[in-house]
Amino acid sequence: MPFLAGTGKAGTGGAESVAVWNAYLSQAMELTTREIWALVHGLVIGGPLLLAFAAVLVSLYGLRSELLTAEGVRDRVRQLRLGAGVMVAMSWAIVLIGTWVLLPWYREDSPDSARSILVADPGTRQWHEFADVWKTHVAFMAPMLATAAATLVAYYGRTLARDRTVRNLALALFVGAFAVTSLAALIGSLVTRAAPIR
Repeated sequence: MPFLAGTGKAGTGGAESVAVWNAYLSQAMELTTREIWALVHGLVIGGPLLLAFAAVLVSLYGLRSELLTAEGVRDRVRQLRLGAGVMVAMSWAIVLIGTWVLLPWYREDSPDSARSILVADPGTRQWHEFADVWKTHVAFMAPMLATAAATLVAYYGRTLARDRTVRNLALALFVGAFAVTSLAALIGSLVTRAAPIR
């Protein structure tokens, strides 16, 4: 880091050091368009999506007529409908961004693309041949499962508090969507660590 190397001259009040530090930060903090899309995909949407899954699961699990008043059930169902709807929108957004924005960059036909880097090294070839291909195809299951669960929440509403079978079905669909999303996120972060999209 040039700032710490003592580039400022005596009598300048450190102005030169500040200028060097600012230049260093502006170079160190630049992100390419591809990196910004990867951040949006993984952190801006992906992180809150996993939190939303957890919130909806806890809320749906606690939706029981014997534990809540009629007004509590009504409020919980309203929150569940809103939360599940937002979660489904985020789930579809993350899959579509991954498929239509990031995947073409990953699979570019150039020697420095992420796919080419993974396939060229026998030690990382499996990251592409199994992990990334699996993630690309199976990731679509998450928004489909979440959409089915959110549809049950929207359709059955307050009945979920009394009907244990439908509530458990919605919970199972949400848990399946959460599991697929979590596994895809883990594999995606490991693949990105091995060969980032630049």
